[in-house]
Amino acid sequence: MQISAALVKELRDKTGAGMMDCKKALQETEADMEAAVDWLRTKGLAAAAKKAGRVAAEGLVAVVAEGASGAVVEVNSETDFVARNEQFQDFARGIAGLVLATGNADIEALKAVDYPGGERNVGDELTHMIATIGENMSLRRAAVLSVEQGVIGSYVHSATVPGLGRIGVLVALQSAADAGKLANLAKQFAMHVAAATPQSVSTDDLDPAAVERERAILAEQARESGKPENIIDKMVEGRLRKFYQDVVLLEQTWVIDGETQVAKVLQQAAKDLDAPVTVSGFLRFALGEGIEKDASDFAAEVAAQASG
Repeated sequence: MQISAALVKELRDKTGAGMMDCKKALQETEADMEAAVDWLRTKGLAAAAKKAGRVAAEGLVAVVAEGASGAVVEVNSETDFVARNEQFQDFARGIAGLVLATGNADIEALKAVDYPGGERNVGDELTHMIATIGENMSLRRAAVLSVEQGVIGSYVHSATVPGLGRIGVLVALQSAADAGKLANLAKQFAMHVAAATPQSVSTDDLDPAAVERERAILAEQARESGKPENIIDKMVEGRLRKFYQDVVLLEQTWVIDGETQVAKVLQQAAKDLDAPVTVSGFLRFALGEGIEKDASDFAAEVAAQASG
């Protein structure tokens, strides 16, 4: 029988189940709303709505890179135990592949895309996993990185399995040098970014507001020393250079040898590869960064479970 979109939406609002699951439930119950709700509950699909309020700050960062393009996504779950679930791993890996293939990193648009190898779209597949695995999950963010001429280097830190872990990095190296030789350098740069956490490639790329905020803090610290203003200005500029060395990629110390400035690493690479090499961009996703986790009282949780 024909099921209207309005009826599917009503059932979805009631249960939190995926659109395709709601449609199937209505078809199976001849559009009887209460029977459709029971059908979804029987299948364990209506449970997803109850889990949606719980904080999901664990999970996986998935990274995929092919030649001059790469993608990174973060899929969250409530516990790190789920990161070892093969179904969850396949989902994170599949989403990264979709982002790379389509170039689309908009989460809401991505949810409407057909999930590979199934009858559901991405959003409904996520809802289905919430119901079957039993934890709240979210597709939090995604990004793509590409380079016109050169390679994309990738690195995953604390990898659960290849390409999936807690920190995912992509680095774009722009160069006409041999791609094979350039790939090893790109991998090293990705490892450096994972460890050193730069905020920008160069000082020109830094957020001006962040620089001014840092300058104001350094000036106030310098004034507490009681030095005259002309000396304070010099102190601030010196400390600002130290700030740049901490947060700007090209100003940082290369983690591979602990000595060389990154900008000089690129200069040496240009000589070795007989072609200019520049970093045109990077992406670094750390699992759960920026998510406020609930401060739980373990004793209270145990007491609540014991009493109820």
